[in-house]
Amino acid sequence: MGVSFFLARRLSLSSGGKKSSPAITVAIVAVALSVMVMIWAIAVVTGFKHEITMKVTGFNSDITILSDVSSGGTDAESSILTLTPTLNSIIKDTPGIHSVSLQASAPAILKTPDDFKGVYLKSLSGTGLEKFLSGAIVEGTLPDYSQKDSENKILISSKAANRLRLSIGDSIDTYFITDAVRVRRLAVNGIYNSHFDNYDDSFAYASLGLVQQMGGLSASKGTSLAVAVDDFTRIQEIANNLQTNLLQAYTDETLYRPLRVTTALQSGSAYFQWLELLDMNVAVVLTLMMIVAGITLVSGMLILMVDKIRFIALISALGAPQRIIGRIFMLMAVKVAAFGMVAGNVLAIASLYIQRHTHILPLDPESYYIDFVPVEINWTSILLLDAGVLLIIWLLLYIPSQFARRAAPARILANE
Repeated sequence: MGVSFFLARRLSLSSGGKKSSPAITVAIVAVALSVMVMIWAIAVVTGFKHEITMKVTGFNSDITILSDVSSGGTDAESSILTLTPTLNSIIKDTPGIHSVSLQASAPAILKTPDDFKGVYLKSLSGTGLEKFLSGAIVEGTLPDYSQKDSENKILISSKAANRLRLSIGDSIDTYFITDAVRVRRLAVNGIYNSHFDNYDDSFAYASLGLVQQMGGLSASKGTSLAVAVDDFTRIQEIANNLQTNLLQAYTDETLYRPLRVTTALQSGSAYFQWLELLDMNVAVVLTLMMIVAGITLVSGMLILMVDKIRFIALISALGAPQRIIGRIFMLMAVKVAAFGMVAGNVLAIASLYIQRHTHILPLDPESYYIDFVPVEINWTSILLLDAGVLLIIWLLLYIPSQFARRAAPARILANE
């Protein structure tokens, strides 16, 4: 191995006295571009998953607890639940639960003199929605519901604001459609745009106290419970355990009514299915780029071996075993691949950092739910990709190494 490594390191990659072989240059460029595209493909899909998951879990809490309406009662009554100390204890005693908060929502109509729009007015305080929506504000600010004077302030989407021609500071008559119609004049404190049209078109946000008051609910009652988990990757396991605990409590008559559990994965199932399709696209891109890099590299090495045929014949005549000759050119090919991989990694990581901080590459939010190409640099994925590329290239190089082994030194040197 020492002789092979020494000769491979000392042997020039040039061809015919030129500074560099065009075939080798093409091979290095092909490997660099292929590695760059593969790293970008992984970074973009990882970024999409992260952004879409954040949006889905932003609008839908990790786990949502609802009343089981199949248990009977009128629709209005059956949808209401109470966060009792017993229920709170059952939830928090379930492993993996981080926090739980009471939520309330009510159907409402936003009405101006010229137009109106139906929405669900949903409580904002005490949930992860606050952090999520604060990053989606396009005008105004997020209402601070810890202040008494913010109780009659709401947050609406840019779609609703455009349709109703509302701006920051405008007041709007809001009709709450519950057991009785109630009206309250509310002020627009902020306008958000998440690019999730299904959610933006349907929801406006207010304080928990306001929604409870206009919905005729006491301070301990709401329409759902928002549960945050410690580890999102275990969300289904945690949800199953929580559902089991709630059913057991109802069976033991610790709880007076059955409750059902849903997860963000279920609420945003269409979006997660779309992300699974992206995984398939990435697999196709990785395969194609690997094929391009491999074929180009093998072709380049074959051309280099033809150019170095006298060297092959000479060391064969001097008694070098065929396995050493094959190993020399495999090591040379790995050197070429390494040049390309280093260049590809540098270009990919530099361009990913630029995209992450400048969002220079835009997207159509109507189609992709986000207005820029999201990227996420995962060093573990990059290292595994580089190791996989190097391994596959090593296996592919068996083809040109066989060419070097089968060279006939007597016939080649006789023709010189």
